[in-house]
Amino acid sequence: MTTKSKIWLSSPHMGHNEEHYVKEAFDTNWVAPLGPNVTLFEEAITKYVGGNVHVAALSAGTAAIHLALKMLNVSHGDEVICQSFTFSASANPIMYLGATPIFVDSERDTWNISPELLKEAIEDRMAKGKKPKAIVGVHLYGMPYKIDEIKAVADEYGIPIVEDSAEALGSKYKGVQCSSFGDIGILSFNGNKIITTSGGGALVSKKEEYKKKAIFLATQARDDAPHYQHSNVGFNYRMSNVLAGIGRGQMEVLDERVASRRANYEFYVNKLGKLEGVEFVKEPEGFYSNRWLTCILTDSFQVRENIRLRLQEENIESRPLWKPMHLQPIFEKYPNYSDGTSLDLFERGLCLPSGSNLTTEDLERITTTIIKELTND
Repeated sequence: MTTKSKIWLSSPHMGHNEEHYVKEAFDTNWVAPLGPNVTLFEEAITKYVGGNVHVAALSAGTAAIHLALKMLNVSHGDEVICQSFTFSASANPIMYLGATPIFVDSERDTWNISPELLKEAIEDRMAKGKKPKAIVGVHLYGMPYKIDEIKAVADEYGIPIVEDSAEALGSKYKGVQCSSFGDIGILSFNGNKIITTSGGGALVSKKEEYKKKAIFLATQARDDAPHYQHSNVGFNYRMSNVLAGIGRGQMEVLDERVASRRANYEFYVNKLGKLEGVEFVKEPEGFYSNRWLTCILTDSFQVRENIRLRLQEENIESRPLWKPMHLQPIFEKYPNYSDGTSLDLFERGLCLPSGSNLTTEDLERITTTIIKELTND
């Protein structure tokens, strides 16, 4: 029996110059944590995001969130609001700092943090004597959260926003690139993201002082002295020059990758959108998603599982939507403000293969399998 070739959910997709820039690092012996590739990668991100931002390339998006919260003076005993419907990396850094995560559910339009529940959560925490120190909002699957509404609530109470754009490089709101709206933005270049550096991330801010402080903390917080002197706890969070070389090459093809992912979404909508019991999240007016992952909502948990298992039988990877953080064993004891939206999305939703290197044959194979399952063929 011949095993069908594997179709991955979201695999790395190299461009033309990644190997050249990595070789350049080896040829010049710049294999240390810093070097020209790091500087040029940061400059490429800065130019792409625009808006006079400053960028620090780091070892992971999680590291960027950790440093962002530290720079917003989050510490032991503080409370930080976090979107519940997300990957655990959005919430884990809150725990690193000894703070308490306060989880807020999503709204239906974008599947991201609900402005109404956010306001409710802030007012309730303040009534209990704890004003949240920060808000972590996430552009889930590349779809921007309701930026104007969330910012209005945050501004009303004077709470800074960490804009988790790990899945949203190339996404825009009213023509402006995501990661530039929050007090501090973060990006991820993990192996499954829209572009990758194998592992890596970045901190983005319009305040140059945040970039400088992030780099200081990310390089073991070494004081300006001829010897090794430290007045602060530091971290080993800087991106390597070798991995930044991959990032330089990836930035050159980023727009192509976004176009391919958006084309995948359109293919799925055209093939599956008229099927009974299949629903897609649409872009509200002014929103532009990179469509990092195309996701569908089905009629029920069982239908979702039937599709997932049928795809698995065909050697096609898919994945349920994120399990909400307030339902995770490690986080379930913490306060949450939920109306059941994210639980419903988790139970009925499925991420479909969305890599920019998918072929038309791959997409046909995926959609044919789903159609057969839904039509009992």
